[in-house]
Amino acid sequence: MEITIMTFNIHHGKGADKRLDLQRIADVITESDADIIGLNEVDKHFSKRSDYEDQVGWLASQLQMYHAYSPSLSLSSGQASPERQYGNALLSRFPIVEEKHHLFNFVTGLIEGRSLLETTVRIDQKLFRLFVTHFSLNPFLHRKQTDFLLERILKLEEPAVVMGDLNMKPHSKGWQKVAGALYDTWKEAGEGPGFTYPSHRPKKRLDYVFTSPSLHVSKAEVVTIDPSASDHLPLKAVMMC
Repeated sequence: MEITIMTFNIHHGKGADKRLDLQRIADVITESDADIIGLNEVDKHFSKRSDYEDQVGWLASQLQMYHAYSPSLSLSSGQASPERQYGNALLSRFPIVEEKHHLFNFVTGLIEGRSLLETTVRIDQKLFRLFVTHFSLNPFLHRKQTDFLLERILKLEEPAVVMGDLNMKPHSKGWQKVAGALYDTWKEAGEGPGFTYPSHRPKKRLDYVFTSPSLHVSKAEVVTIDPSASDHLPLKAVMMC
């Protein structure tokens, strides 16, 4: 069975033109024809910057998909209001049968937290473990987060997919560590540099989809449907499962 997996840092729906428009994000996902989408920088009732919207709930309803959410930052707004949250999310055409949230709280006192969303999805009666994360720019924290992710993956029996804004360069120490356990789909099936940031004139490859070696990747491409939708371009990969 062929499935398309995409990673997309949506910048809380604020485009490269500084305009908040979640419909553009939905349109890019629809036109990409992706089956599973990992999302970074997703707001949930967070603030005025995103109209206090539950962004993944809205997208899931609009796209008729299953969804999961892992807050990286949670702020209380009092008893009468929902928690203000910011983090990672997953959209899926296939049922999500389990989800776990891991906070990367290796150092206390940080304003912006980081987290790992771990889900199990059933595809054609098979189980797949999907991870969505957004690694830190801080080298020490990046190493700790990478080690935590790989520790989870090395214990698995199911095939795994990791997607997200991993804030690392290809062939860097962090990349080599992850690529030692998983396949970088761009390296396997992409053409060109694979740059995803910034969206209008991309110069960096920050967004990745990694898979277990048991999954055959037939195609990888940067999605350029609407560069204004976010400050990152999505990356998608087609694989057999």
